[in-house]
Amino acid sequence: MVDGRGDNRLPGPPTRNGGRAVADYPVKIGAPYTVAGETYTPADTPNYEEVGYASWYGAAHEGKPTANGEAFRMEAISAAHKTLPLPSYVEVTSLDTGRTILVRVNDRGPFVRDRIIDLSSAAAQQLGLRRSGVAAVRVRRVNPPDQERAALRAGGQTAERLATPEPLLVVLRKRLGGQARPVLPVQQASISASAPERQTAPVKLVLPAPATGSGGYVVQVAAFSSKDRANALAVQIGAWTVEGNGLWRVRFGPYSSEAAAQQGVEKATAKGYANARIMANDRK
Repeated sequence: MVDGRGDNRLPGPPTRNGGRAVADYPVKIGAPYTVAGETYTPADTPNYEEVGYASWYGAAHEGKPTANGEAFRMEAISAAHKTLPLPSYVEVTSLDTGRTILVRVNDRGPFVRDRIIDLSSAAAQQLGLRRSGVAAVRVRRVNPPDQERAALRAGGQTAERLATPEPLLVVLRKRLGGQARPVLPVQQASISASAPERQTAPVKLVLPAPATGSGGYVVQVAAFSSKDRANALAVQIGAWTVEGNGLWRVRFGPYSSEAAAQQGVEKATAKGYANARIMANDRK
């Protein structure tokens, strides 16, 4: 099993949450370990990149030791990975929306075969997948600048990366191959120095319901040929979906006037969707 107590780090000064300051060195790789009959071999893989599914864990593990001896903080942008060095930095991209965030890996897990990374509650929230529970992602190891490393070590977050272009998302989704999206509700497991196996509470996906009302205008944020992708975005930004002519459309509204609908355009722009447009409400 993983023993996170062998890195011999000196105690650091207290942080704001009463824990100890965390550092990026020395880096812990560790020996092979076995969980539930499966053996994992940690390795320093500079160009690591993989597509698969992400899950998340939160309040049930707050303050508990991670696999490298740090205290888990659900509001920090962190993650658990089966084999990457601890800590490592990765960019995690949602294959549903193209959003990408920087995450610090400091724990081991998730020990579920169809998952490749377990995000902290805050990381899942920043990426927009906390409500969906499980989402298709790309995980790519990176070497960020010192300023971004320091921000994540301190429990903050860094700015989202540029959105991944749709052509690249298509290629990445194809790489999922025959991997079926995990069925919800799910249980997610990670490993730490004191708790070899941890289970989080089930997470249920709350799908958006089409809005009804007498307003004559809506704001269309995006349109997808995939119902799942449309629902994922709608859940993420607080919108709703409607199907028509083979496409699933993500919308805000309805609004009573074109001027009022401008609020929806501004909301969509603030969430990174600058091409949102006002259109007539066809669901009155």
